[in-house]
Amino acid sequence: MLDTMTFTKVLGGFCGAFLIFLLGKWVAEEVYAMGGGHGDEHAQGYVIEVADAGGAAEAEEGPDFATLLASADAGKGEKVFKKCAACHKVDGSNATGPHLDGVVNRAIDSAEGFSYSGALLQVGDVWTPENLNHFIENPKAAAPGTAMGFAGLKSPEDRANVIAYLQSLGS
Repeated sequence: MLDTMTFTKVLGGFCGAFLIFLLGKWVAEEVYAMGGGHGDEHAQGYVIEVADAGGAAEAEEGPDFATLLASADAGKGEKVFKKCAACHKVDGSNATGPHLDGVVNRAIDSAEGFSYSGALLQVGDVWTPENLNHFIENPKAAAPGTAMGFAGLKSPEDRANVIAYLQSLGS
């Protein structure tokens, strides 16, 4: 039986739970706030001073792509290619994406029997190792409007290994 007192208790329970939630949110904001709220003199964190910041920036970049490609391992590239194999084949037949056997130094959007979106021409005319590297790093940024939904390979070593694997397949 639903009477006024039961309704009041239920409403009071919801309001109490909501107030506890808001109180918890406020406490969490105060405890985990990045700034002190009174200017930067109370900001949390540490400044780490380094003797030569210029050399550190160069060390983070790593070797250039040509050096990576020269020392790339096609065997490792074959393993990384499994991420690509969901949409691309290397047996000459197209799948969701075009076949990739012989793709290195092949004209862009030239796989027989595959319908391209046209966005790939922003990358260049030929799938050079450099163009492939740029494209596989972030396909959506390299060719805005491409139908390829892959997020890309962030590791330069993985990209070099995959390109070495694709080069080993020949044409």
